[in-house]
Amino acid sequence: MDKTIPSLAAAVADIPDGATLMIGGFGGSGAPIELIHALIDRFRATGSPAKLTVVNNNAGNGRIGIAAMIDAGMVAKMVCSFPRSSDPRAFTEAYLEGRVALELVPQGTLAERIRAGGAGIPAFYTPTSFGTELAEGKPVAEFDGKPYVQERWLKADFALVKGHLGDTMGNLTYRLAARNFSPLMCMAAATTIAQVSELVQPGGIDPEQVVTPGIFVDHVVEVKNPQQEEILIREGAVH
Repeated sequence: MDKTIPSLAAAVADIPDGATLMIGGFGGSGAPIELIHALIDRFRATGSPAKLTVVNNNAGNGRIGIAAMIDAGMVAKMVCSFPRSSDPRAFTEAYLEGRVALELVPQGTLAERIRAGGAGIPAFYTPTSFGTELAEGKPVAEFDGKPYVQERWLKADFALVKGHLGDTMGNLTYRLAARNFSPLMCMAAATTIAQVSELVQPGGIDPEQVVTPGIFVDHVVEVKNPQQEEILIREGAVH
């Protein structure tokens, strides 16, 4: 099955208002900048999609990527571990003005909630956050004499990820640390859209090197020489 999409605009065309959107990346590492900016361009042209819930490790930097989504007014809620990164102006301004809500999740718990969503595990227990504000209102159980907090799975309508190699059937590899949350998000989303630096035919990737099997990927678009978030921020780029 050929899952390739001819353009970035076409790849994000079906994301609706109110969707929950997982976006891969750890800071700039693995951030699908081109897909994000295509979604922003669509919003500026049509006013949609709006009122999005965005799941990411961070809440954006500078005035590009997720930060630019927040600046544009597309994001109603962020679910993340680190809302304040190297240049958190966009999120900070929106949060203080009440334009965006925040669900703060410890980093390991965030990864496990996403993994649980992809694995069909509705809840799990972790000692992380016990006794803090983050545990308020959540069930607590004792195991082997220690208290554990119940956390629910995390799923999404769409995932946007950045791969390195991809084939037309959706099999993906990642470059070094760019792998981060992306394999888990591909499993936890109803629809996964991947941008890849190089698109090859089936058999063009050694099966032993495949990280995300194509069964978890719905659409693939080739983006040669993708932009890097940190470089754009240093250059003062604004999208």
